[in-house]
Amino acid sequence: MKRILPLFSYILHPVFISIYATLFYLFCKNELFTNQEKYYVLFQILIITVLVPILFFMLLRSTGNVKSIMLPETSQRRIPLVLQCFLYILLVKRSIVITRYPELHFFFLGALFSTILAVICSLFKIKASLHMLAISGFTIFAIGLNIHLQLHNPYWAAFLILMTGVVASSRLEMDAHTPKELCIGLLIGVLPQLLFLFLWL
Repeated sequence: MKRILPLFSYILHPVFISIYATLFYLFCKNELFTNQEKYYVLFQILIITVLVPILFFMLLRSTGNVKSIMLPETSQRRIPLVLQCFLYILLVKRSIVITRYPELHFFFLGALFSTILAVICSLFKIKASLHMLAISGFTIFAIGLNIHLQLHNPYWAAFLILMTGVVASSRLEMDAHTPKELCIGLLIGVLPQLLFLFLWL
């Protein structure tokens, strides 16, 4: 089990959560979008939230500004997190607009505010778990979407709650975080999503 747990830190890395949330959203609202539109949305999310951050990370690593994709030190998190904020702003202003994708729009708004809170934490040298921030935000979004669309499917919520626990265990197993840092990440991931939930639920 000790060998398996660290894998979840990579599979459920924050950089991939936007893709997972978008796939879940398109799956739940399958009949409202054509396949072409689904591919178009996924391609945008892939470019903006996955490829650009990875390329930017490689640039920062080559210049010695970051050491690992896990960003273990608070000082190394500030530049990537600020970039993430701008990418989320680009998404909600230009791509995932409220008129066409209202629920997903508010998910990314919540993610933006969570990222801003993570930046503030890093400025005060408070280390919050970005893994917990991302997976907990996705979990709240999935629960809200399940209620909003009246899917009556508790399995997704149960699975994501389980995965949140697995990610927390994984981060502890890797000595990447203390329980306090995991709780901080959980809070700043959940609270913005809960606040925006009331605007579209």
